[in-house]
Amino acid sequence: MPKQVSYNTTNSAGRKRKAEDEEPPPDDRMSTSPSPSLHQRPLPPTRITKRPRPGTSGRPLVLSRLLETLDADSLRNILQTVCQRHPGLGAEIEQTAPQPSVSSTLTVLKSYESALEAAFPFGGNPTSDYAYNRVKPALTNLLDALADFTPHFLPPNESQASQSFSYLDIATEFIHRLPDWSTFQHRLHKQNAYEEISKAWTLVIQEAAKRAGGIHIQYGGWDQKLIKHNQQSEGKLQEAVDEMSKHLGWMGVQPSSAQQYGGRPDDLGSVRQELLSGTYGSNLPVHVGPW
Repeated sequence: MPKQVSYNTTNSAGRKRKAEDEEPPPDDRMSTSPSPSLHQRPLPPTRITKRPRPGTSGRPLVLSRLLETLDADSLRNILQTVCQRHPGLGAEIEQTAPQPSVSSTLTVLKSYESALEAAFPFGGNPTSDYAYNRVKPALTNLLDALADFTPHFLPPNESQASQSFSYLDIATEFIHRLPDWSTFQHRLHKQNAYEEISKAWTLVIQEAAKRAGGIHIQYGGWDQKLIKHNQQSEGKLQEAVDEMSKHLGWMGVQPSSAQQYGGRPDDLGSVRQELLSGTYGSNLPVHVGPW
């Protein structure tokens, strides 16, 4: 009787299902990391473009670098030389350059004053003729600078009265500090400077009185500063003081302030008040008959 061969279908199916369970799903196979060979693949070298440099040889500086090495005096001398050779450039520079302010002008005047002080000889009489001859070039530079800058800050070139008064206040201080020389001829420099600055004060006061009811004169303390300058100059600014007194008195300045000018505050102030109230002339006698 032939031997029956039995097949264990249960074990065989179980092994097949086990193998299927251990095999990763298709998504897992796709998410696995790439093989190490991809990471180790060398990247192509980056091509760097180098700017061609000029050969090693001497050459002059470009203009922008050359200007960086110049100080203010050298640059000013170059500009003056170029303008002398090409006069048309002077007007263009004047239109392009910013206008000087009071503070920048003060810096320039201080530099001239420092040069004047440094020019005095050591020892001896600082007001002597010898000292005057030593410092005359520096003194002339300072006086010329004052004469050139002053018209710039006067009307109609300068429309702001406050700027004009600020400059005049500073410029007058420089004149106060000028030497008082022993020789009368040498003292004329300071005398003439006082006369010119007094005229400048008078002009600014007159123009300021025409604008905004003279408010720039009434406020800012310029009247007190002018009084102080006049006292320090021993009355050489009296023309400007009289002009200030006239306008401040008409605007009804306080009597204590106006009396320092030598004006008549009571009369001028009362006239102003009567004009404003419409009662001016009510207390005057009425004439009958021919005048």
